[in-house]
Amino acid sequence: MKAKEFRNLTTAEIEQKINSLKEELFNLRFQLATGQLDNPTRIREVRRTIARAKTVLRERELGIG
Repeated sequence: MKAKEFRNLTTAEIEQKINSLKEELFNLRFQLATGQLDNPTRIREVRRTIARAKTVLRERELGIG
């Protein structure tokens, strides 16, 4: 998801999305450790998406944008 797409969501929806992404990241790391991970670049994508979502939440806290 792009940051613009996160800005169209409510705060509760963003937090819910962050939780699901964190769960996905946990599962990806588990797969990496057990040697079952097919697409290692997905870990980077998920981490960056979590960062984008947190950035949008922080912008809302500060009243930016």
